[in-house]
Amino acid sequence: MPGRPIVMKPVVILGVFVADTAYRAARQPRIGETILGTSFTLGPGGKGSNQAVAAGRLGADVTFLTRLGVDPFAEMARQTWNAAGVKSAVIDTPESYTGAAYIFIEETSGNNAIIVSPGAAMLISPADIEANAELIRAAGVFVTQLEQPIEAAMRALEIARGAGVTTILNPAPAAKLPDRIYTLCDYVTPNETEAEELTGIKGSSIDDARRAADSLLEKGVGTVIVTLGEKGALLHTADRSEHVAAVAAGPVVETTGAGDAFNGGLAAALSRGIEPLEAVRFACAVAGISVTRPGTAPSMPTLQEVEALLAEG
Repeated sequence: MPGRPIVMKPVVILGVFVADTAYRAARQPRIGETILGTSFTLGPGGKGSNQAVAAGRLGADVTFLTRLGVDPFAEMARQTWNAAGVKSAVIDTPESYTGAAYIFIEETSGNNAIIVSPGAAMLISPADIEANAELIRAAGVFVTQLEQPIEAAMRALEIARGAGVTTILNPAPAAKLPDRIYTLCDYVTPNETEAEELTGIKGSSIDDARRAADSLLEKGVGTVIVTLGEKGALLHTADRSEHVAAVAAGPVVETTGAGDAFNGGLAAALSRGIEPLEAVRFACAVAGISVTRPGTAPSMPTLQEVEALLAEG
């Protein structure tokens, strides 16, 4: 409401940082083949880290929980978070390495294929979560994904849910999950591929997404948000189902970080007390801006940019 002060609750995100090595070419090479690319970039990535950067650039009070090696990529991580206003709870892990990712970007479409090697982040354990339990309990919104071990994500969701913290699971990369995890999630945010992996329901229409979302509700999820790429997103609960159109901000350059932009935007909006449907619209605008720029973390927009885009209608 106009004039009502905004009270931002802290956001805590558990996840992985990796250094993105991104290659552009006309197509992917076949096995045994070498082709020439058109460009290469090295930059910060990892789903959890990207989501934290997205939320931080939107003005959220966000802390990122992870493990890093003790190496130059770890320094890249810290510099990235500092620039975005993200606080960190890092467990230094000299016996391993900071993660890295290979990203192929198709020159003509901006579509991508990715291989992630999480490194030290694969050593995140339930004991690490217990050591940071008070940080999680003090949050207003808690977010995790599936790039770190599922046991750690489960324990963090249990702690957050037990403290009344709003919980978001971004089930990426796609994987089979234990049934109990669904009951710990206020929000689950799969894309179409991940929704199919979780439910076995295949399809690309909004009605297909609704059927998949119904299946996730039956498993115990509070609210399902299926991201649909250029078709926007579906907000689905037991008593409402709303399709939110994508928010176009210009020509698509790269889709690599769109899902992370959406999830970071969703967390930031919910932390500001924005109701779910408007939070999804806000997140669609964050993603819409992100795909017009190269890179992942560098593509994340500011709050001012998102509000200006939404004001344009």
